[in-house]
Amino acid sequence: MPIKGVLFDFSGTLFRIESVRSWLAAALAEREVSVDETAFERYVRELEATGALPGGPAPQRVPEDLAQVWATRDESVDRHRAAYTGLARQVALPDPGLYDTLYDRHRTPEAWCPYPDAAEVLGALAAGGVRIGVVSNIGWDLRPVFRAHGLDAFVDAYVLSFEHGVQKPDAQLFHTACTLLGQRPTDVVMVGDDRHADAGAAAVGCEVRFVEHAPLAERPHGLLELGLAPGVA
Repeated sequence: MPIKGVLFDFSGTLFRIESVRSWLAAALAEREVSVDETAFERYVRELEATGALPGGPAPQRVPEDLAQVWATRDESVDRHRAAYTGLARQVALPDPGLYDTLYDRHRTPEAWCPYPDAAEVLGALAAGGVRIGVVSNIGWDLRPVFRAHGLDAFVDAYVLSFEHGVQKPDAQLFHTACTLLGQRPTDVVMVGDDRHADAGAAAVGCEVRFVEHAPLAERPHGLLELGLAPGVA
């Protein structure tokens, strides 16, 4: 059966967040805070270990006092910010204003870059009449990121966890996305990088295909290799 709709995850699937090093450097520059190289490298290591960058390395350990908000972080704007700024505060940064600046930085289009084949795959699908949706566990509006990178024109619907109060793998998000695309789930493929969260689409009848959550240079053709668009591989 031909594919009539494709749902894509955001982080690690269509886009990749900048490195912790780049993220921290941008925040320090914005706050006009200078640190020496040794301190900078220590902050990078500690922020990576705490998992403070959304879309970046996972936390090595979630503090007990953050466990509850962490588990439901993608269900609301406030919980998402509290979870990630809480993780960042495990690191003793030189300026207390940096925690909010870091969080705000990751929501900017400059902090994200589409995978090398994202535009080609989305464009081919749209040209072939395939409906496209984005289903993301997230605590903020990612639409400006798509617009800034020229990919918004390909997307027919966005289903974001914080706007619905539930997070993947809850079947409600995938059902809502298929409904917005006007397609039966059995005619829709879900593409993601999380074998737990994104696999939830199977519960409503979608086929699920996975890509690796890898750096941009290490995954130049991951989306193309899924064979979603006829004649594009």
